[in-house]
Amino acid sequence: MKKNKMHTIFKSRKPLVVAGMVIDKIFHNRMKGFDKISYLFKDKKGIEIGGPSKFFSADGFFPVYPLATSIDGCNFSSQTVWEGNLQEGENYVYNPGKQGQQYICEGAEVEIIDKDNYNFLLSCNNLEHIANPIKAVGNWLALLKHDGTIVLVLPRKQSNFDHKRTVTSFEHLLSDYKNNTSEADLSHINEILQLHDLKLDPLAGDFQSFKERSLQNFTNRCLHHHVYDIPLLEEICNFFNLQVIIKISLTANHILIARKSHVNY
Repeated sequence: MKKNKMHTIFKSRKPLVVAGMVIDKIFHNRMKGFDKISYLFKDKKGIEIGGPSKFFSADGFFPVYPLATSIDGCNFSSQTVWEGNLQEGENYVYNPGKQGQQYICEGAEVEIIDKDNYNFLLSCNNLEHIANPIKAVGNWLALLKHDGTIVLVLPRKQSNFDHKRTVTSFEHLLSDYKNNTSEADLSHINEILQLHDLKLDPLAGDFQSFKERSLQNFTNRCLHHHVYDIPLLEEICNFFNLQVIIKISLTANHILIARKSHVNY
């Protein structure tokens, strides 16, 4: 499938996740209690991995964008099926009239981005696409200042094409971390091909098209390597000695917000 066609298909992100977010917006609008934690983002500097995301916009469930002084962005490639063509530079447009630095680098590595530089980090429907999530979160935390905040939004499997899969164990994630699993990893491919519900993912096409796309995952990053729930996200936070301040599940997403402790990563 040509890149421009892939961009057209995926431009609006995952259709069922987007549909779920619409439902969440109708019934939840803005996150209850957001005002009480808005100080963590107001007039602060942030970075987003894999954005920009409607979820954080002015009319989104978690409206961080209008509050921040600046937000930089990080995407794994200069060509993605979600954002289309990207270019490094001061062109990460996350809010009307506001833009930050666009970085192009692996989300699990972020080696070109300054450490101890940000007050908060955002990740929406992104971590599930990363093969080595503990490595990624550890590197993300290194970008934060000593009391920085991390916001993780991940799809709730019951609402999308992963509903037949089981939640990944923390032990499995830890094994990937210890083995330094790379982003080219396809160890979950058989499980995904067997259990991915194509009826709930019409843009993936028929089985053969889906299989071909999945085998090219290092280029397109469409696979969900792992499946998450709130307890699994809490285990990741415990591993890094983070203070969990918010944990909620919506129709489409799990949301976990945590603060960094005085620990070096």
